[in-house]
Parts: sequence; C-alpha cells; structure tokens
Amino acid sequence: MIEELTGALAAEEAAIYAYGLIGVHLASAEQDRARTAEQQHRVRRDELVDRLDELRASTGPAPAGYRLPFEVTDRATALKLAVHVEDGVAQAWRVVLPVTEGTERVDALSALTESAVRATRWRRLAEVTPLTLPFPGRPG
Repeated sequence: MIEELTGALAAEEAAIYAYGLIGVHLASAEQDRARTAEQQHRVRRDELVDRLDELRASTGPAPAGYRLPFEVTDRATALKLAVHVEDGVAQAWRVVLPVTEGTERVDALSALTESAVRATRWRRLAEVTPLTLPFPGRPG
C-alpha cells in the first residue's frame, strides 16, 4: 500500500506544480477554477503526507520542477495540460483502490472521482470530445 500511496502523492504534487503554470494562461473565471483545483490537490497531498507518516513510510522531497509533456504557451495548451494532469491523478488513485479497505478505499475513490470530474470540466472548456472517459483512471 505504501508504494501506491507514494504514487498518489507524486501525482498530487505534480498537479500542484502544473496548476501554477496552467492558471497564468487562463481567463479570470478559469483562473479561479484552477486555483480551486490546486487547493484541492494541496489538501489531498497533505492528507497523504500525514497518512504516509502514520505508516512510517519515508517519502523523498517533491522535485523543484517537473518535465511537462508538452509546452504550455496559451489557453488551449493550458487546458490540455489540466486534462492531462487530472487524468494522471485519477490513474494514480485508481491503483490505490485494490490495496485499501473501508474509509481509505472511500477516500481513494473520492479522489479518483473528483479528478475525473475536474478533467471533464476542463474538457468541456477546451471543447474536447468525448467529454468523459468510459473508465476514469484507467490507462488509455
């Protein structure tokens, strides 16, 4: 379970980093949505750090920067990155589901679902179809 939680932590930290870049390329109302998403990822990150500490698992520090999958230069590429990030976070949480039980599984499912919903909202703004994935969190 530690490996899966560590993977989810890495995805949450990458999302936080990405939203800093995404927000600067969006209109003001969209920036608010990006700030909210970033804050939600920070909350999940902090919860994961606490849980891994309870398990006495050591986690390395988050990298100072991340390699992006493509250059982000405008609104369209920022929205594309937001979708990519949320799909990646959903994938990370999907891996946590089979190794958890009870409230931990509920939390993992909530994290996966929240990321899938955010990805759908970003797809709608980007006018990308299909809006949803048949199995969110499943690698394509």
